[in-house]
Amino acid sequence: MTANPYLPTPTPKRPVWQQAAMFMGGFVVLLWVIELIDVASGSRVEDAGITPRSVDGLWGILFAPVLHDDWAHLIANTIPVLILGFLVLLSGIGRGLTATGIIWILGGIGTWLTAGAGTNHIGASILIFGWITYLLTRGIFARNVGQLAIGVVVFVIYGGALWGVLPTDAFISWQGHLFGAIGGVVAAWTLSADAREVRRQKVR
Repeated sequence: MTANPYLPTPTPKRPVWQQAAMFMGGFVVLLWVIELIDVASGSRVEDAGITPRSVDGLWGILFAPVLHDDWAHLIANTIPVLILGFLVLLSGIGRGLTATGIIWILGGIGTWLTAGAGTNHIGASILIFGWITYLLTRGIFARNVGQLAIGVVVFVIYGGALWGVLPTDAFISWQGHLFGAIGGVVAAWTLSADAREVRRQKVR
């Protein structure tokens, strides 16, 4: 069967690694544009973060991971966002975005419920800590050798950052780190359900 010459030629689908790189590059550009707007506004945009146990502060769950206190805060998060986000998306864009969504929401809700009243919690570190634990645990749950290898590399490079889930600095949102990390484990467990089901079928 020959192709219809009157129909447009389908555009070849990009490899997943290219899609992941483009997506994370675009996300980082968005973070920098938002910080530029925040600076131009006199730092008013960053006030839209998570304000614990405040009804208005619930909106911060949606906005907090894309807001930063200053350029130094954003610069510190940029490379981890690029690397970890790319690795999360590398196993499939849809799966990676689902994992990120779980981390985003659970990290935000946990921070809203437990952090000190009247504080403002912002920063992509919610995602960073969630991506770290997601990459560390998904290979364990799925029993996937390739994912386990990536998890080992991530642990060697970023494992020390997990001390950030402890309340060591009053000016750092350790609650965001902690519940982001919990969200990463939940995401890894949830998204490994298909692999666990295959194992159960083999046992029967």
